[in-house]
Amino acid sequence: MLTLSVKEDRIARAANPTTASGVAKHAASRARARDLGIPLPGTPGPLNAITDVAGVEVGHATLIEGDGRLIVGKGPVRTGVTAILPRGKESQDPVFAGCAVLNGNGEMTGTAWIEESGFLSGPIMITNTHSVGVVRDAVVAWLALRNPRLTWALPVVAETFDGILNDINGFHVKKEHAFAALDNACSGPVAEGNAGGGTAMICHEFKGGIGTSSRVLGPSQGGHTVGVLCQCNHGRRRDLTIAGVAVGSEIRELMPCYDGDSPPEREWLRDMLPRCGEAAKSETPAGRGSIIVVVATDAPLLPHQLKRLARRTALGLALVGGRGHNDSGDLMIAFSVANPGAADPARKARLTMLSNESIDALFVATIEATEEAIVNAMLAAETMTGADRVCVHALPHHRLVEILKRYNRL
Repeated sequence: MLTLSVKEDRIARAANPTTASGVAKHAASRARARDLGIPLPGTPGPLNAITDVAGVEVGHATLIEGDGRLIVGKGPVRTGVTAILPRGKESQDPVFAGCAVLNGNGEMTGTAWIEESGFLSGPIMITNTHSVGVVRDAVVAWLALRNPRLTWALPVVAETFDGILNDINGFHVKKEHAFAALDNACSGPVAEGNAGGGTAMICHEFKGGIGTSSRVLGPSQGGHTVGVLCQCNHGRRRDLTIAGVAVGSEIRELMPCYDGDSPPEREWLRDMLPRCGEAAKSETPAGRGSIIVVVATDAPLLPHQLKRLARRTALGLALVGGRGHNDSGDLMIAFSVANPGAADPARKARLTMLSNESIDALFVATIEATEEAIVNAMLAAETMTGADRVCVHALPHHRLVEILKRYNRL
């Protein structure tokens, strides 16, 4: 039986509502793109989330502790873990999957075997850059507990860097937190913004994090559902574009800054961040981050087709202003919950496959859902002050609405 320390249990429970009503309340704490009337294309599913794809479950473990100067190993802590389970916790049935890379300055473990076999076995985990190892080991342990006959596993664990706001070299993510994200995973609304692996992430130099969206195709296009979940930690302010409007060039203030009399102890931040209230010195490291994109669908696609779907997320990223910079880790994975039992070694699988000539609508749905998931991540995120009292501001909803109205987009 898993036991958390008092501190860990308080952190995990505070940001990990385990009931459907708790998740819904947490997920609805800030307006999403469609709540503000932002004109984004396509028809979303009932939840406008990756969990609109039947069977998909999502869980978070969020760690927030301490304030003030950075003391490595003690904090402040702003980090977490997110788990995506393609067929839910109770299934051990692999899914077809495919992976893609826009820029490879990042890590997603387990993808060599997906490329080779075409199957994803187990969950997809997302955390911070320096916690990939512990989360990977935790997934193996979690799978072994649920399946005593497990002989080996190659978990998929992806990362983005949260070391601006978080004590990343303090290694605060533990096995227990990965277990909590997995055990708390459920269908229904998905908490966004400062949640799970996205807790301390930064997007276009505003606060970023977890975002999700979905699209449902019409009957003439097959009626399939596509869901996307992103961990957004990328982009420069000047490139931010929402609904076709160059929002980033309109909001030049509210840049990352430090809230105190003395600059951060970390040299790589000291000369880049201004004191809050002063003009920005230069583009911050927050403008050179990464993004992880997870695509789920119920369309019967084979691995080579899912790889094509994963590639299309880069077009949704570009619509919001992502540029795939040299320092960015832009990693994508797509899976299909269709064709259950395809990996059963005891029988010959009889598969269904959507023709390549019928896949364009899924490409468009993936692009649209990726764009909206990124916007939802930024709208859900709240202003956060972390290590060395570095402050990253949330995208102000009222300013966004004003700008879109001025450009006749609302």
